[in-house]
Amino acid sequence: MLDVIRSFITNRIHRPSSPGDTSPPEGVRVAASALLLELAHADGEFSSRERDYVEGALARHFGVDEATTTELIELAERARAQAVDQFHFTQLIVEQYDLAQRMLLAEVMWGVILADGRISEHEAYLIRKLGNLLDLEPGYLAAARRAASGET
Repeated sequence: MLDVIRSFITNRIHRPSSPGDTSPPEGVRVAASALLLELAHADGEFSSRERDYVEGALARHFGVDEATTTELIELAERARAQAVDQFHFTQLIVEQYDLAQRMLLAEVMWGVILADGRISEHEAYLIRKLGNLLDLEPGYLAAARRAASGET
């Protein structure tokens, strides 16, 4: 998985950091994308609504263009396919993201789950598991779900 991430960083989106650059490290982008895809596939179907949501979220939150978003999704799919579990993805995120960033990621993850209008048992289990691995308390996940669904 690390070779895939390194290749992506080197060949496509490596940018020299500039003062004031607040974009996340590229490896974290791949890890977060892989988690979103893991949730999108959790119910056995990657619907067009889920794909649209993932593409929009990646473009919006990472500030990348359509071509980079597509490549990021392809790379995350390969990394996800090679991964034994989600621990490496979540560990990288925990190391690089603060609590607020992880909470925002949880909101985006809930958005993926809610995009097709239903929550499968496996999706509900997986989001709790990922929340635990991301060191988020259950209350944070509940707040992220409310935010993703537009509830107050």
